[in-house]
Amino acid sequence: MTQKLIKYIWIIFAAGLLGFIIFVWSVSVNFLGLYGELPNFKSLENPQSELASELYSADGVLLGTYFRENRSPVNYNDLAPNLINALIATEDIRFKEHSGIDFQSMGRVLFKSLILRQGAGGGSTLSQQTAKNLFKTRTSESQGLLSKVPGLRMLIIKTKEWIVAAKLEKAYTKNEILTLYLNTSEFGSNAYGIKTAAKTFFDKTPNDLDIQESAVLVGLFKAPTYYSPVFNPENSLRRRNTVLAQMEKYDFITKAEFDSLKALPIELNYKVQSHNEGLAQYFREVAKAELIKWTKENLKPDGTSYDLYGDGLKIYVTIDSRMQRYAEEAVDEHMRDLQKRFEQEMGNRDPWIDENGRVIPNFLETQVKRTEAYRNLARRFESHPDSIQIKLNEKKRMRIFSWDKGEIDTLMSTMDSLRHYKKHLQTGFVSMDPETGHIKAWVGGINQKYFKYDHVRQGKRQPGSTFKPFVYAAAIENGYSPCYSVIDQPVEINIPGQPTWSPKNADGKFTYEKMTIRLAMAQSINSVTAYMMKKLSPKVVVETARRLGITSDLEEVPALALGTNDVSIYEMIGAFGTFVNKGEHITPFFIDRIEDKNGNLLHQFTPRKRPAMSEEHAYLMVYMLRGGFEEERGTSQGVPYALREGNELGGKTGTTQNASDGWYMGISKDLVSGVWVGGDDRAIHFRSWANGQGGRTARPIWVKYMEKVYADQSLGITKGPFPRPERPLSIEIDCDQYERQSNRFSDFDYDAKKNDF
Repeated sequence: MTQKLIKYIWIIFAAGLLGFIIFVWSVSVNFLGLYGELPNFKSLENPQSELASELYSADGVLLGTYFRENRSPVNYNDLAPNLINALIATEDIRFKEHSGIDFQSMGRVLFKSLILRQGAGGGSTLSQQTAKNLFKTRTSESQGLLSKVPGLRMLIIKTKEWIVAAKLEKAYTKNEILTLYLNTSEFGSNAYGIKTAAKTFFDKTPNDLDIQESAVLVGLFKAPTYYSPVFNPENSLRRRNTVLAQMEKYDFITKAEFDSLKALPIELNYKVQSHNEGLAQYFREVAKAELIKWTKENLKPDGTSYDLYGDGLKIYVTIDSRMQRYAEEAVDEHMRDLQKRFEQEMGNRDPWIDENGRVIPNFLETQVKRTEAYRNLARRFESHPDSIQIKLNEKKRMRIFSWDKGEIDTLMSTMDSLRHYKKHLQTGFVSMDPETGHIKAWVGGINQKYFKYDHVRQGKRQPGSTFKPFVYAAAIENGYSPCYSVIDQPVEINIPGQPTWSPKNADGKFTYEKMTIRLAMAQSINSVTAYMMKKLSPKVVVETARRLGITSDLEEVPALALGTNDVSIYEMIGAFGTFVNKGEHITPFFIDRIEDKNGNLLHQFTPRKRPAMSEEHAYLMVYMLRGGFEEERGTSQGVPYALREGNELGGKTGTTQNASDGWYMGISKDLVSGVWVGGDDRAIHFRSWANGQGGRTARPIWVKYMEKVYADQSLGITKGPFPRPERPLSIEIDCDQYERQSNRFSDFDYDAKKNDF
């Protein structure tokens, strides 16, 4: 009887073993599609997990990342030894001994779970957990028909993880598996992978983590939220000490070290990475749009599209992090002060006013209809317009931006917040190396979190007098010397079908004095610019501006001379850069190259260059722009002497009618920069033209930026003269000599009834 029983037991055991082998085989080949697919060998050799793409500055600083899962990989050599020890001690002490499946551990789990009815953990090895992380073995997409059978689903999942773990052990070394596990694990707080986790919780690299910090992060594997040191600090402390106890148990640390470490509190340096933090926030959004466009236009070798949010691309841009920081500081320092002055002048009055200085009625009611909030309410209450107004004026909790107090938690309605934000002045600043076309700094507004609109390239406004250099560039190209003289007196231009155009000067006065066109541009005299437009024609000026780099629509009308057509700062610096770059136009660009996650070059961006004017004419325009600093009462005379000492600089202010827009374009031998300041809407501006002029609203940002740049010797940007052409100038710029050589000046008169052009 006993022999018969033993025989039956052996038969049952053999049948069970054979059945289990057949079951494992059927799972491995997904027999009849019953179990769901397993990763193929190619997938095992090149496991795919979502990796954040990283944006690096020209000086090697990580500016930001683009991700769905915020994950950046590290190598084994980047991991602190105590981190590895904490992981092995807690998760898989026999890791270096087994081949992916720890039968001893599985037996322990079965005995404790089935016989002793005690919880004993899952018994999964680090190799199995890596398989789970890499190939998402527990998602619905990887399940087959039998996975729907109660009780079978987990057995099938575990079997798959055993199979994949065994294959991983053959394809990778133990160190590589550990690295894969740490790179693919979730730590909570939107941190995926050990590099992001170390940065998020402790602001460290994985190599710099100390023992107790390593223990905190390893403790998160059991349940990232429940053991979060941020949201559940008591649980986290308890779990950390459990990890330390495991390290002491397996002799990774001594008893004395354990006793000392477990008494320490958890000290965090916690900061979740956000797109609304860090340097170059506006720029990162602009770059993102360009990169998404690139991913759609370029394919991988297998014919699929690149994924900016998951392929771990490394994007290197032309921005210099130091110069970017100086630009942001300059904007912040000046705009805080300017906003105070704006509010002091505004008082209790609304700043949206018409050309007669009267508040525009129903301004906010019109503006709110352009918002997403209004469009959502309009869809929701299509047949009840009264409900829309009620909801728009309903107060709710919100966080708002302010200069003085930072972010403020308050109760406001949609209309209240619109009124609050419309009263803020906006700005845009960009700086470029004219020789390479590399953009070095980009500030699209005062706060990207609350004001998303980018004023560098997306925004276009009237440039006012900063457009005048294109009129004078046309004059220089047509043989006029900077010494050519004109009388400051009223000018009329008559074109059939158009009203007579006769502009006033900014102060409404004419001196009736003779002045050179260099002095006229330096002092921004409208009458002289109008006269040159009369001599040249709008058609010639438009052609010149286009050739130099202005791409926006330009009307061939006389008023164009005073900057009446909207342009962006982005195209303006490209055009002014042509003067500094010896007449060669380079389209400003900001992405240098794109590499894949392994550092292989995918795309090297090259500048788009073309000759736009002769080197001599370009130098003469630089000389003209220097006039703002060097001529009497030039509009750049207010720039501090310390910046001008031992230096050649050029610049042009610009202010539109009613001071709606203030501009400044500044050039040095190394940099071309542009600033715009104004209200979100053209109706929002200083009531006083003097307070709203570009010399007061925009130029101080350029001044602060240049002071900071020159103070940083590591940038290699120095003071000095603009390079002069090697060949002698064919146009005389010594005005005394010019007058002696020829009597080119003569009083001009005109027939008001005669058609021009």
